[in-house]
Amino acid sequence: MEKIENKNSVSVVAFVPDLMDQSKLRLEIPDVCFVKEITELIDVDVDLVVVDLSKPEVLDVLPEIKSLTIGFASHIDQETIAKAEKTGCVKVSPRSKFFRDFESIVNSVLKLN
Repeated sequence: MEKIENKNSVSVVAFVPDLMDQSKLRLEIPDVCFVKEITELIDVDVDLVVVDLSKPEVLDVLPEIKSLTIGFASHIDQETIAKAEKTGCVKVSPRSKFFRDFESIVNSVLKLN
């Protein structure tokens, strides 16, 4: 799996509190910036925002995020996935699929290929 290179000048900010998930993202995008509070994403001007939808406050803040946003949730949490799609996520995937297909998800959302 190729890393998503910053040769495309892609800026990514993520609200992903879990350290294991952070390490998975950092493998793909070494320059990803992690925020500690979801509200920090409201005014960011970046190419892509990544969110962990399992955190309850995320769905409340999603409509206020102006950057393209993708997220992941448990595959059994269909209600959260549906709400995220309705409130601003351009792409929502089950956690396992999200990390397995991260490169293609990002490339398709940002139209890099």
